[in-house]
Amino acid sequence: MTRGRQKRARREGGPAAAKIAAARRRELKLNAMTDETRSKHESIQAGVPVPAGRDGDGARAALLAEAERRLELAAGRDAARGLRRVVNATGVVLHTNLGRAPLSEAARVAVAREAAGYCTLEYDLETGGRGRRGARVEELLAELTGAESALVVNNCAAAALLTLSALASGGEAVVSRGELVEIGGDFRVPDVMSQSGVAMVEVGTTNRTKLSDYERAITGETRMILRVHPSNYRIVGFTAAPGLGELADLAHDRGLPLFEDAGSGALCDLSPYGLTDEPVISESIARGADVVAFSGDKLLGGPQAGLVVGRREFVEVLRRHPLYRALRADKLALAALEATLEAYRRGAALAEVPTRRMLAATSGEVEARARAFLSRVEGCRAPQSLRGQIITGESAVGGGSAPDVHPRTALVALTHESLSPGELGKALRFSATPVIARVADGRVLLDLRTVAENEEAELLRVLTSLPG
Repeated sequence: MTRGRQKRARREGGPAAAKIAAARRRELKLNAMTDETRSKHESIQAGVPVPAGRDGDGARAALLAEAERRLELAAGRDAARGLRRVVNATGVVLHTNLGRAPLSEAARVAVAREAAGYCTLEYDLETGGRGRRGARVEELLAELTGAESALVVNNCAAAALLTLSALASGGEAVVSRGELVEIGGDFRVPDVMSQSGVAMVEVGTTNRTKLSDYERAITGETRMILRVHPSNYRIVGFTAAPGLGELADLAHDRGLPLFEDAGSGALCDLSPYGLTDEPVISESIARGADVVAFSGDKLLGGPQAGLVVGRREFVEVLRRHPLYRALRADKLALAALEATLEAYRRGAALAEVPTRRMLAATSGEVEARARAFLSRVEGCRAPQSLRGQIITGESAVGGGSAPDVHPRTALVALTHESLSPGELGKALRFSATPVIARVADGRVLLDLRTVAENEEAELLRVLTSLPG
């Protein structure tokens, strides 16, 4: 092998890798040519004239050109199936299909610089021995919530499963019928309880549950009282439910732990943004909840994680349970979570955590951005067939949080003379950086609430490169 071939082989992973890559390329090209040949045969059989070119060589060249085009399309479809960064212009802040909360700049840096390589995941620099995974994150969670201890697993469903399994398996948990919810992805509270080996004891009715209902249901088999935040739905009208403090008093009088699954959860009061029904975790702890579980990738604005805070004696039972090892968070999530929690600790979450900024943005602020952006589109030689205007609309919190909260917003409404709204939306999705927008009322709608300011230039390039 010549020196040039040796270098090329090393660059491409060796002779075997190069051979496989070449075979794959030939396979894709052959498939594309076969598809085109089949298409032309079907057209001939259907009586559709098929231009053959001036001669045999011309026909062969046309066929190869079409095969190359199909190969490029196939490669594009293959790439589109993978994980790709997108511009979220839907106005849904916690868009589950788009990865929920975008990470802060500090969290992204922490993942790339601190955790991507070797790191102190379970190593203590001071002693030179083994350390505890997630120790700093747990300290921050305890400090921010007022809890005695904390634990991190890979999502909130895992936190619920671990807590139920460790504290109530083989016994009963008392829960209100109005809290037996199903959250996105077919996550059902009764199913999780069954899987954890806990017998569910339902009390009250769908819309009204009294403290006396809980009292009557407690027996010698009861292991805990469970309270579940309804997350993605609300019951309104003739409703009643005991407060968390009342449930805590009852549980403690009977020698039982009170476990609250707070769902999205929040580390601070979000009522100024209209989110009045979301539990503030520090308040749950202050009112007597022994264990509280909530998400890291929703209202907190960090990575996917299940966060457990509460009394030390119960958290340590969870830490020692065999399920913990299967459900614990990895180093990338812990790095991002630590950086996010540090922002809260410094009082800088509103400025640094994207989710907090998006929720806090007023309709006037979004409108000012939208008008300035549309002016840039019109001033950058956008396609003549593309038309835009500013209209009022609503954003959404998303992620199963605050389903009845719809922040007012301003939308950039787009139409195209030669593309239908569906075709225009598809063209945006198939741009170099996919842009995900809403299609409604015969228009494509862009909500800049969920578009970062440093993404506007990229969005502008996408719009000005549209056909027409």
